[in-house]
Amino acid sequence: MYFSPSEITIVKQMFHYAEELVEGYFRLGRGGLRVHRYEVETLVQLKEHEVDSKAFAHLCRYLYQKDGDADHPDNFYFFKICLQDDRILAAVKRSRPFVKLAPLMLYIAAHELVHVIRFNSREIDFDAPLEEKIAEEEKVHLIAGNILQSVADTDINLVLDCFNSRYQIGDIFNQCRS
Repeated sequence: MYFSPSEITIVKQMFHYAEELVEGYFRLGRGGLRVHRYEVETLVQLKEHEVDSKAFAHLCRYLYQKDGDADHPDNFYFFKICLQDDRILAAVKRSRPFVKLAPLMLYIAAHELVHVIRFNSREIDFDAPLEEKIAEEEKVHLIAGNILQSVADTDINLVLDCFNSRYQIGDIFNQCRS
């Protein structure tokens, strides 16, 4: 099950909105989130190793090396936020009419963008041990909730309550290779 064209529009709108909220929360200066290298893809665009049957979304990290040189100063990591359309749509369908796609996507977007910032700023190691990754998911959930408090309404609060850290909204990060 893939996002429909109208659902893709909602996804894009919620990511744009989440970017604004996250930039404000972290007081990101010039360039904002654009300095953090990432992209968002939906299930139809994902490679087999980017599909996850346990999360709504997860991050893959790719290393781009200049001329195959592991020590080249122009090397960088790039994150891909891999949306799992089928899992997201199934959750909305199961919880209809209470949970709506837009607030759930806003939460997912904020959550994943917080991960991108925390990894890029080295607040947590992408390759941290499992225990640290589990603790990181709880921290990111709390940060995303704080970010969304400024726009909280009944729909957002319901998402925060229903899909909290007891469930796998995010992911335990995946190291991906291209």
